[in-house]
Amino acid sequence: MTVAADLVIVAGRAPLGPAAVTAIVRAVLRGERQAAAISVTFVGRDRMRGLNRRFLGASRPTDVLAFALPGPGERLTGDIYICPWVAAREARRHRVGLREELVRLVVHGTLHVLGWDHPDDESRLRSPMWRRQERYVAAAR
Repeated sequence: MTVAADLVIVAGRAPLGPAAVTAIVRAVLRGERQAAAISVTFVGRDRMRGLNRRFLGASRPTDVLAFALPGPGERLTGDIYICPWVAAREARRHRVGLREELVRLVVHGTLHVLGWDHPDDESRLRSPMWRRQERYVAAAR
């Protein structure tokens, strides 16, 4: 079986173009030996705040939200929402470029869709998901 995204849909305006986002999602899917249909949508901070409040009960914008969705048959489907405004703030805080931070969020969201998770506290930086994520980010440089 060839492992790749059946479909990657990219919507919204972001400093990371559709071809780059598609390549990143496909690299993660290939590395994880999974197939999926994934949409990646870039949203403003007000929309992200609304999504975060609706789905996680937090009334603040966040950098990324990812949802695995039931698809037809065995098909894995997911939606990823990324807020470039929060990404830019986090990139400055961590002293990395905005492109690198956006790559990290695409990888992070894709791994969540595939079922990976991490603790919510600072120990997430040592979690298996985080280590896996950073390998994909490094490969995308």
